[in-house]
Amino acid sequence: MKIAIFASGNGSNFQAILDVIKEKKLPISIEFLFCDQPQAFVIKRALKQSILAYCFSQKSFTTKEEYEMELLKLLKKHQVEWIILAGYMRLIGTTLLKYYTERIINIHPSLLPNFKGMHAIEEAYQAGVAQTGITIHYVDQGMDTGTIIAQEIMPISKEDTLESLEKKIHQLEHQLYPKVLADIFTKAERKKTKDAKKASVNKCFE
Repeated sequence: MKIAIFASGNGSNFQAILDVIKEKKLPISIEFLFCDQPQAFVIKRALKQSILAYCFSQKSFTTKEEYEMELLKLLKKHQVEWIILAGYMRLIGTTLLKYYTERIINIHPSLLPNFKGMHAIEEAYQAGVAQTGITIHYVDQGMDTGTIIAQEIMPISKEDTLESLEKKIHQLEHQLYPKVLADIFTKAERKKTKDAKKASVNKCFE
């Protein structure tokens, strides 16, 4: 299964996915990394593993549509079947969603629909809730509003600081994201093989 990973920052989830691929527990091929921040550490992670990396900013384009059309050219060039978001800090627009409906996956550091947006861990901590967690979901036009695929709870103890909670949340992300992706892509690969066999049989009877 050919995928592209979109990221904007450090790339710890990108690294977690890479590690599982090396262990042959994730049936995917990373065709390229796309990053919209030229100084982001995730680019170094990709290049260290000889993974192709593209980087350009939406600011270089007049409209979001033009920006996403350029991305779409890259995706088509590399025959990418799925897009994985790993800390990509931009909303996906209609141009990409049109071609990748329910084939764009994101991970968010809260139990959606609670605490949407960029500061989810801090907001959960400041709210004094007893638990938070992570959510893996399909991407739609809204902010963290797509169909939920999986969630896992993380209790917040009285001893937790914001820093310790962030660390625990990220550790949970690194464990769950590759597992859920492995399940999704294993099923997708089986369906792809089944559909190909069915098409081959139908062609024989034409």
